[in-house]
Amino acid sequence: MKAFSLTGRRALVTGANTGIGQAIAVGLAEAGAEVICAGRRACDETVAAITRAGGTASSVLVDFSDPMAGQGLFDDHPIDLLVNNAGIIRRADAVEFSEADWDDVMDVNLKALFFTTQAFAKALLARGGTGAVVNIASLLSFQGGIRVPSYTASKHGVAGLTKLLANEWAAKGINVNAVAPGYIETNNTEALRNDPDRNQAILDRIPAGRWGQAEDIAGAAVYLCTPAARYVHGAVLNVDGGWLAR
Repeated sequence: MKAFSLTGRRALVTGANTGIGQAIAVGLAEAGAEVICAGRRACDETVAAITRAGGTASSVLVDFSDPMAGQGLFDDHPIDLLVNNAGIIRRADAVEFSEADWDDVMDVNLKALFFTTQAFAKALLARGGTGAVVNIASLLSFQGGIRVPSYTASKHGVAGLTKLLANEWAAKGINVNAVAPGYIETNNTEALRNDPDRNQAILDRIPAGRWGQAEDIAGAAVYLCTPAARYVHGAVLNVDGGWLAR
């Protein structure tokens, strides 16, 4: 067994057009997997980066604002690895938060994640395969945050679903785990980084003394897809520069 090799495996990464999803897709390809990059916008940049490095990748347009949009992704090609990275965030004070902003976030971050994973597992189990699911959780799977009620609720839900699905599928050859990124330089955190006071308060709390990079998440996600993690089930791995340790 090559513990850290994904040669011969096919992975699907949602939200792979930029940021954390893009970094994970590239990392999986570097480990030897064929990668299908799914996003509501074209993933051409990600596919090009993988192919330039000698890997194999393709892309598919999927808008997870329709929570059932991922149902057909596993019909044409057997997929061994699923990384649920697609997600959105909406910010407003709790007393002003709208139903639309609640529903939009929950649909993408939680409902779409569940039903996409359900479709993946149905197809994998039907062909008698083994595989792995990696969900992208958050520090707000453990903490409350401020001004992001639907995001916090959805990410608590992601952590809970990760454990439930691990309980049901661990003995069936499917590893289900999650990575909880800390404060990473992505589009989702741009508003925080542009606020000098919030930016400094966040940096003061991070033992590593810096915002994370998307590539910092990729290694953890790739590990959870490899045979090296075959006895890891239901874990939520914090990759946060030490934030939760302080």
